[in-house]
Formats: sequence, C-alpha cells, structure tokens
Amino acid sequence: MKKPQYTHGFIDRHGKPRFYFRRKGHKQIPLPGLPWSPEFMTAWEAAMKGDATPALTIGANQTKPGTVDALVVAYFASSQFLSLSPSTRATYRGIIERFRKENGQRRIVHLQRDKLREMLGNRVKTPSAANNWLRMVRMLMRFAIELGMRSDDPTLGIKTIKIRSEGFQVWAPEHIEKYRARHAIGTKARLAFELLLNTAQRRSDVVRMGRQHVRDDILSIRQQKTGTLVEIPILPELRKALDAMTTENLTYLTTEYGRAFSAAGFGNWFRDRCNEAGLPNGYSSHGLRKAAATRLAEAGCTDHEIMAWGGWETLKEVQRYTRAANRKRLAQSGREKLETRTLRGKPE
Repeated sequence: MKKPQYTHGFIDRHGKPRFYFRRKGHKQIPLPGLPWSPEFMTAWEAAMKGDATPALTIGANQTKPGTVDALVVAYFASSQFLSLSPSTRATYRGIIERFRKENGQRRIVHLQRDKLREMLGNRVKTPSAANNWLRMVRMLMRFAIELGMRSDDPTLGIKTIKIRSEGFQVWAPEHIEKYRARHAIGTKARLAFELLLNTAQRRSDVVRMGRQHVRDDILSIRQQKTGTLVEIPILPELRKALDAMTTENLTYLTTEYGRAFSAAGFGNWFRDRCNEAGLPNGYSSHGLRKAAATRLAEAGCTDHEIMAWGGWETLKEVQRYTRAANRKRLAQSGREKLETRTLRGKPE
C-alpha cells in the first residue's frame, strides 16, 4: 500500500511497525497507528501543518480499518481533496458525509455493484443529486484502489440517470426587459443584474467584484471555483449601471448592513428581486450565466471567444449555445430564401 507523503516506516526489534513523518528542514514526528487509519491521518495532517502535538479527531479511534469510515477519513486528509477550492471541498464533503452516514460501518471490499446500483435507484426522484452521488462514490472507489483497500471499481457499468431537464431556465429577451423595466438604473438590483448578464460569471464571483478588479475598462478576476483568470471588457450596459452607483466598499454589491454578500445569500436576495419583477419560478442568477453565453453565441462569437469571456474550461460546455445560435441563424437564412422565392414566383 502506498504511504502518505513524507511517511517513513520500519519494523522494530519486537516486530511492531513504526512510522514517522520525515520532511527536510522539519523535526521528525512519530505517527500513531497504521497508514491511512483515522488516528494516523489526523497526526499526519497536523505534521504537514507544522503542529507536532495534534489532538485526535473525536471518534477517530472508533473507526475500523477497511471500512467506508476509514476511506472517507483518508480521502479528506489526502492531497486530492485538500487541493480543491474551498467551495468545491464543501460540496464534496456534504455528499460524501451523507454516504458515510448511511454506509460508514460497511467494509469497502463488501460494496458490490448491485448494491450500489440499488442505492442509485433509490435516488431516481432527484436525478441531478443522484448523479452527483454516483460521481462521488466512483471517485472514492478509485481512491480506495490507489490505497490498496480493494482491487476493482464496483461503480464500473453503473450508468448515470438521464435528465430531461435543461437545468436552470435561460432568460429570454422578454425576461431581461421585464426585469430592467422593474429595476431602474441606479438601484442595487439593476447593478446586480448587469454584472451577472454582462460578465457571464457565477454568483460566487459576482459578489467579490469591486473597483479593484477594473483597469482600462477591463474587469479582471480569478474565478473562485476553477482558479481561472478572466478578463472581461465592460460593456456600455454595465458601465452605465456602475457609474450610477457610488460605494466606498471593496465590493460593488453589499447587504443592507454594508457587508459583502455570501454566494448563497446573494442568490436568495436576487431571487426576491426576480419575484418583484414578476418573473416565473426557475429564473435566477444561474440562468443569467446561460443567457450571457446565448447572447455571445447569437452575436456570432466563436466557441473559444465564449470560453474566454465566461471562463468555461471545455468546448463542450459552450457548444450547446453556439449550436443553438447556428440553428437559429440557418433557420432565419432559410426563411429569407423561401420568402424571396415566393415573391419572385415559381420559375417557368
């Protein structure tokens, strides 16, 4: 079994395995238990942070080696997990902890494909959540293989649940105009809307935007979720909304108490503003990111131009918008040709 980084071990004269954390420039630290056990990983993580006298995680000594509990503890202490962004770690942890609560005492080697397929089927009423659950379990099983806790992946052959929904509703031009008609330039509600639509960024990035991110009419910000640096030209619609607002804060958008929004808090606040504009349920800040991509595609932007603007990481993520825009343009072209032919009359 592969040991965690900087771990060295040997068998002492009594036949007992001993393990130490050895890192150049640091004091050697003894590690309790066996590699990847809860008490071992608690001490190892503390040693990585420079704490030589870590406290054991409550309940860690009750976790049995080889169980889902032990696997989850090891994963949360791994570089794979710790290298993720804070928001992604929070999402992963929520899903994995629920899986752990239901299956913590199960031995990893006893998790079989049929049982996992049954667990997935029990979640069919919420297909998106079910597919995210499967993705996390698949990742854990592959991590278990790396650790030598099992030799195969029981999720192989288990297919995700087909989702017919297109996800969050994409704002159509009439929805955009309805919102603008209700929330005038000079209001926080209008500024929030223009930031979302004109930058094509997630709400977690929009709530961090401020004057410090703008230079020469280019808004530059590193996305919280992916770490991607996006540099977005400030369009006239957004410039007008920004110029109409004055703020001494580091963020353009603040709560009623003058503090920066959290992403979730902003989402709820913006949904209330959508309600005030009389928009149907389903139209939210998420759908404006899609609307922004659709606008760029319909304006003739290439896949790579849309990727650069919104910070999407793969072509697949933006091609749905360009395909739809191309179909619309082709249909319009076909209509014009048919109308021209009709006006001229049929050839003799």
